[in-house]
Amino acid sequence: MTTTTAAPVRPAPVRATRRRRTEIDSRRQRWGWLFVGPFAIVFATFLIAPLGYAFWMSLRLKTLATGERFVGLENYVKAFSDEIFLRGLLRVAGFAAVMVPVQILVALVAALVLDTLTTRLSKFSRLMIFVPYAVPAVIGALMWGFLYSPRFGPAADLFGLVGLDAPNFLAPGTVFGSLVNIVTWQWAGYYMIVIYAALRSVDPSIYEAARIDGATGRQIALRIKVPMISSSMVMVVVFSLIGTLQFFTEPQVLRSIAQGAIPVDYTPNMYAYSLAFSYSQFNYASTIAFALGVVVFIGSYLFLYLTRKQSGLK
Repeated sequence: MTTTTAAPVRPAPVRATRRRRTEIDSRRQRWGWLFVGPFAIVFATFLIAPLGYAFWMSLRLKTLATGERFVGLENYVKAFSDEIFLRGLLRVAGFAAVMVPVQILVALVAALVLDTLTTRLSKFSRLMIFVPYAVPAVIGALMWGFLYSPRFGPAADLFGLVGLDAPNFLAPGTVFGSLVNIVTWQWAGYYMIVIYAALRSVDPSIYEAARIDGATGRQIALRIKVPMISSSMVMVVVFSLIGTLQFFTEPQVLRSIAQGAIPVDYTPNMYAYSLAFSYSQFNYASTIAFALGVVVFIGSYLFLYLTRKQSGLK
């Protein structure tokens, strides 16, 4: 003879509590979607939809003879064999090889120095270093174009005091360094704030223990502070790398001042802009833009993969 035991009946108050918790979670989700909704609409309308349309255009070709037709990846094959596009990629790769280390080094040194200051000067210094980032890129480029001018800028007066002619900072041989200086001036403050915030999140007792053990300020900075913010450093390098590969505003603004030192195809973005708005080749311009996006994605992914231990993405 088998006996069966009845399943315990869940008390009514427990079921009511769970039902109420579910209702609260649903209400919170509805309010969450209500707040996120306006941003999601703007995001989809002004970013997702234009990107989708541009990608659709990159898969088509429009000519006077055949009209607009679907060509698939034919435009991308043409782009990655286009000498002008590849030359622009090589040029921005050179900028990245110089500009990224310079920006990160300036930002890191500034952040380390500010992290050791405890006076009111530190707040003022942070603000002054960050101010160039608040200046619009176009205005910053125009300002530096005036400063670089050998005829109208202050360089003519300064060199004239010693009887010398001001060098042309926007000549073909010097424009590379001039552009590196402009971008470093504008973005180092932003990266400094990110690194400084990471430094402030480290427990100060670690530094005290290192000082008790006899570590100098330089040893604490290089062997404790920098390794402990390695994930933030990786993030900053990725930001700098992405921004450098998409180089556009500064050379585009200075092109009319540089007297032939900056051609219309100086960077891939400038090349795409010229194709679209000077030659009305919107389909191929879209292809160049997405081809550059592919290069940026691959470069960023490879860097994150190589630094996955430092960034915590194991």
